[in-house]
Amino acid sequence: MSKRKIISIIIIPSGIILLFVLSLALVQLFSKSDNVLTRDKSIGIIEVQGLIIDSAETIKQIQYVKDNENIKAIVLRIDSPGGVVGPTQEIYEEVKKLKKIKPVIVSMGSVAASGGYYIAAPANKIFANPGTITGSIGVLMKLANFQDLMTKVGIKSIVLKSGEFKDTGSPVRPLSSQDKKILEGVIESMYGQFIAAVAEGRKLPLEEVKVLADGRIYTGEQALDNKLIDTLGNLQDAVDEAANIVGIKEKPEIVYPPKPKRNLFDLLVEGVSENVVKAFKTETGLYESFEFSLKTL
Repeated sequence: MSKRKIISIIIIPSGIILLFVLSLALVQLFSKSDNVLTRDKSIGIIEVQGLIIDSAETIKQIQYVKDNENIKAIVLRIDSPGGVVGPTQEIYEEVKKLKKIKPVIVSMGSVAASGGYYIAAPANKIFANPGTITGSIGVLMKLANFQDLMTKVGIKSIVLKSGEFKDTGSPVRPLSSQDKKILEGVIESMYGQFIAAVAEGRKLPLEEVKVLADGRIYTGEQALDNKLIDTLGNLQDAVDEAANIVGIKEKPEIVYPPKPKRNLFDLLVEGVSENVVKAFKTETGLYESFEFSLKTL
């Protein structure tokens, strides 16, 4: 065997092993959250972007800024049209808890409506741009019905259920008057929770909130006139206000809580699964949500 073949036999496998080890190291590097070093008197910024479908990551960020003694105040940057009730309420409760420990200033981006407004309500102060879309205080349930289509293509649905109302909202049968009454009761209950949260957070009479909470949207200017926000301003204005509240005279350090870094495979899998979940939830309507639709513009 020639020396060249011997060298090839040794070098090629070694190179493959080395590349494998380096790949594992890179995966580890990008899969973990790095510790963020902060100096005293910092301002933390938590971002809530897009549909609120899951609360876990936002709650982790809230816990981080709450436990970091160097972070004196928090700016909650919201750019969200709302989302699912449960996660929205979980974030809302954590914002309320955080406010008891450190000042929370909200900065609304292009849209902070429905559930996006819900989580803003408890803040010490709310900033919005003049053209920010906000409000949309209300609850929406969308139901689809495919019964006629299934009949046309010769498909029959057979449903076995343990109780009369177990399949309420089913897309393969029409809603009965009792079904509608039940679902309307659910919507009214959630709506009551929503307006109570706004009234408490904004320190407004419940009846005054009810007048504003008919599902309509407001611009930042209109929201200011209706006491749904406190002042017009951008993200930097909110940061300056947070610094002022806690007595930071110099330019504060801005701290973003660490987020888990993911490799390409994770991002691809999560992207596909998230899109499937979004499609199911928004198109079938088989869930209760605080939702703002651009179609209303």
